[in-house]
Amino acid sequence: MSFKATKEIIEDGDIVILYLNPNNMYSLEVKAKICNKRGQIIDNVFNTTYGALKVISLIGQKYGSKVELTRGWAYVLQPTPELWTLMLPHRTQIIYSPDISLIIHLMELRPGSIVVETGTGSGSLSHSLIRAIRPSGHLYTFDFHEQRISIASAEFRKHGLSDFVTLKKNDVCLEGFGEELNHKVDSVFLDLPHPWLAIDHAIVVLKKTGGKLCFFSPCIEQVQRTYAKLIRKGFIELHTYECLQKEINVQNRSLPILDLECLKYKVGIVFNIFFENKITVMMET
Repeated sequence: MSFKATKEIIEDGDIVILYLNPNNMYSLEVKAKICNKRGQIIDNVFNTTYGALKVISLIGQKYGSKVELTRGWAYVLQPTPELWTLMLPHRTQIIYSPDISLIIHLMELRPGSIVVETGTGSGSLSHSLIRAIRPSGHLYTFDFHEQRISIASAEFRKHGLSDFVTLKKNDVCLEGFGEELNHKVDSVFLDLPHPWLAIDHAIVVLKKTGGKLCFFSPCIEQVQRTYAKLIRKGFIELHTYECLQKEINVQNRSLPILDLECLKYKVGIVFNIFFENKITVMMET
């Protein structure tokens, strides 16, 4: 249950990240036996390009340790929402960490916040939202696809996050979020093809003292249509953000040493020429 809190020692049942390189990471559940594709119970041995690892041998080791494989080595890390985003099984298109960090900042989330998310999808954003609002907050996440809800529920339970999240199968554009959430929610996040259809329902669940509504749309036409609906409903302080990731390449270059005395002399000559020309022009005028 290593998503729930920071730990030092790996225990039986933990989810760990086996790190080989930045493009080669795996999520493992630490247990002695697993069920193979034939339905047989076998030893939990994980194979990589650098050899095999007997997963049960990780129990008692420290997170961040370097572990030996049969033909090399790897690091075993405690999972974080950022690492999970990089390696989760994609059931839908997901939101990545640069956008997630901006979303959490703009929604002003903190421990104790009550948040609504639609839709759940692959659970990339959900893990980060839970970390921001726990231990006293709660996430209500909705998706219309029953299989995605079932898989996400199993993942939250395996990761030890079930106490902080409630999953519901619901088409929020048609049915809303349920009467039990009326005027109890601090923030609503909409990741939908037609977010404007859910705005009326979002107004009902947001606290009467005010709250944040955030939506994620890839097309400016979606933004324009949603803005039009928000303005009609009396929303204020509307802002649109685009989060672009840019890599800065730092290079070292050698420059010649500047001769300040010579530069001072040359500048003096330039000033003299400038003033003489200016005086001449004034006299001719």
